Amino acid sequence: MNTKTFLATVSAVALLSLSGISAASATTLYAEPKVKEPTVSIVQDPAAVPAPEKAGKRAPKTHQVTLNTTEVESKLDDGTTYTYWTFNNTIPGPMVRVRVGDTVDVKIANAKDSTMNHSVDFHAATGFLGGGQITQVEPGQTKEFSFKALTPGVYVYHCATPMVAHHISKGMYGLIVVEPEAGMPAVDHEYYVMQQEVYATKAKNIPNAEDDYDGLVNEKPNYLVFNGAVGALSKDKPLKVKVGETVRIWFGVGGPNLTSSFHVIGEIFDRVYNMGGLESEPNKGVQTVTVAPGGATMVEFKVDYPGKYALVDHALSRATKGLIGILEVEGPANDSIIKDKSGDSRKQMGDMQH
Repeated sequence: MNTKTFLATVSAVALLSLSGISAASATTLYAEPKVKEPTVSIVQDPAAVPAPEKAGKRAPKTHQVTLNTTEVESKLDDGTTYTYWTFNNTIPGPMVRVRVGDTVDVKIANAKDSTMNHSVDFHAATGFLGGGQITQVEPGQTKEFSFKALTPGVYVYHCATPMVAHHISKGMYGLIVVEPEAGMPAVDHEYYVMQQEVYATKAKNIPNAEDDYDGLVNEKPNYLVFNGAVGALSKDKPLKVKVGETVRIWFGVGGPNLTSSFHVIGEIFDRVYNMGGLESEPNKGVQTVTVAPGGATMVEFKVDYPGKYALVDHALSRATKGLIGILEVEGPANDSIIKDKSGDSRKQMGDMQH
């Protein structure tokens, strides 16, 4: 039995009975993905954060969330494309922002040209496998459900169709933030960043990277990325702020397998809401924060000095596989904070090649 057949068999036994998918439908879950022409950039803009409401208590609201599941060809690395599976054509999918006590109405629609069934599991939802049990959608199908946001926090959502790890590693994940009743204090900039492994064959300038199923089950990815692709937050969409501004990063790990040691080289987190607990007292003066796969956090800091700061997983070998982002800071330098006495600051920060 080859690895791909093994994945399908084990996953089906473990999850099909819970999800209510028939044996006939299961055969469509593992069809060979079609090779498609490049269509879109799947890179999620880190500034694509829903606008916060004014702080202060308010009556509960109902939020409409539409998730369109798609299978698209997009750039993975220079000269290499990959067939991603997405929510709304971006990786991560759209960030959702509500408050505790609000109701979330979810509509999930699977594109007609999809080769796979898809679904969604919100870690912020209670019951029905977070929605995964009741949202298994075949190509061309739409399903709906609603849930009440009972507990504040920063939560992952992801596809829950077997093999779940396969769907996540191809890009089907995102964050939902459930704010406390009175909301969150204002900052100058908010950013949305998520980390994942991509289990795909690695070779420069090949037209289409293929799925690496042995790498997936053995947890040996050839790529690790922020926001979907190599260079997503360094070349395509770096974070940009000015000296003196405050920054909040909503950070999550889609995974599906590896834990992150999230760190910004040259910065210190003023506040870290560990494991995404927004009602817990934050840790202060933190250098690196551990985030498990399927977990999230929120970090805040004030930027005091100009330059380029690197967003990394401090398991730094992973930077050679694509896991690096850039925070660009403009403004006047303050020598009392740090001073270059040798002239090396005139050199540009080099790329970590992979």
